[in-house]
Amino acid sequence: MLLPCRWIPPVMASPDTVWHSTEVTPAQRQAITRVRPRLLWFTGLSGCGKSTIAMRLEHALIAAGHLAYVLDGDNIRHGLNQDLRFSAADRTENIRRVGEVGKLFVDAGVLCIASFISPYRADRELVRHLLPHGSFSEVFVDAPLEICEQRDPKGLYKKARKALAAGNGLSFTGIDAPYEPPTAPELHLETQRLPPEACVERIMAYLHETKTLVAQET
Repeated sequence: MLLPCRWIPPVMASPDTVWHSTEVTPAQRQAITRVRPRLLWFTGLSGCGKSTIAMRLEHALIAAGHLAYVLDGDNIRHGLNQDLRFSAADRTENIRRVGEVGKLFVDAGVLCIASFISPYRADRELVRHLLPHGSFSEVFVDAPLEICEQRDPKGLYKKARKALAAGNGLSFTGIDAPYEPPTAPELHLETQRLPPEACVERIMAYLHETKTLVAQET
């Protein structure tokens, strides 16, 4: 039996806008995408492994015949959110917009994987409450700050430390901007000890346990 998905129209921005309901049911979409739509929200420090795991998970899902799509923090800032910087207000708006996009993906019947530092608990909870109940899963991709600094794949920690030493903060998460770790994530992946392949296996097991993946009809 396919999981029902209830779309809740947003509050109208203007009295001149009207919500138009679709004639396509969630069950019809899920029969094509072979997933019960869900937003998997990856959160964690820069360098913890979010993007690597997200991209490998997407590949594994597509290979198994399930429609999935990654929304990546850096990629989104090349387009939709290119006007936003890294102030607290801009970070919140960044996550709000991505949450709305994720909601559209879920309504379309897609398994959406969002990979964002998303440092504030309140912002992540806002996204959770945008989605139909049970269709949001917080995935804490956890690596200690010192490990993330050692990895530093983009050289951002080195740049942030240099700027801080010069008295010019960059509002870089974990250095001169806060990160609020999840208190009760649906999944907790400790990437200091788990390689990306093992993390993908754990997520796939979770998706099977929650009946997110729909078996091929024979």
